[in-house]
Amino acid sequence: IHTEMFTETMLDLIECGAVDNSQKEFYKGFSLASFAFGSRRLYDYLDNNPSVQIVRGTVANNPFDIAKVSKYVSVNAALECDLTGQCASESIGHQQYTGTGGQADTVQGSQRSKGGKSIIAFHSTYTVKDEEGKEVLKSKIVPELTPGAIVSLQRNDTDYVVTEYGVAWLKGATVPERVEALIKIAHPKFRDWLREEAIKN
Repeated sequence: IHTEMFTETMLDLIECGAVDNSQKEFYKGFSLASFAFGSRRLYDYLDNNPSVQIVRGTVANNPFDIAKVSKYVSVNAALECDLTGQCASESIGHQQYTGTGGQADTVQGSQRSKGGKSIIAFHSTYTVKDEEGKEVLKSKIVPELTPGAIVSLQRNDTDYVVTEYGVAWLKGATVPERVEALIKIAHPKFRDWLREEAIKN
């Protein structure tokens, strides 16, 4: 584990024996993070635990340090992804939603890591309420990012995009290949619309 945020699921992996950090070349034998977020169970595990190193974000998110870990896999989320693979992970249009975080750093670090890869994972849809208060389903895979959206990850750095409908591998793909791959992992309700919009543009 070499991460910005140490989470409950990482503790699950350690406790079941799936992770022991023995294969790391950088901070071998240690989990490394810059902060943690979870339950009392997680904080009790971290308290005075010598097997966990809490370091500055400039260390945890340093792409050149991340590259020292072979087969490094970065897993990040996005709020929107356009049909070329640009990811907006910080804002919804002009509205700031979350901080910048280490997404670009960990993705670039995984690209420098021997055998590394990066994954952007998110649910294909979200819901909003219309003027009458009814829930409306929206797609997170969109023809174009919402105007004003911050591009957290440029399309040339986007490797794998994962939704509940599958995996799109974008590294080195042409724009038409990217469009088709992303439409295939969009919610079925929006696939025809996405294809129509792609043809228009």
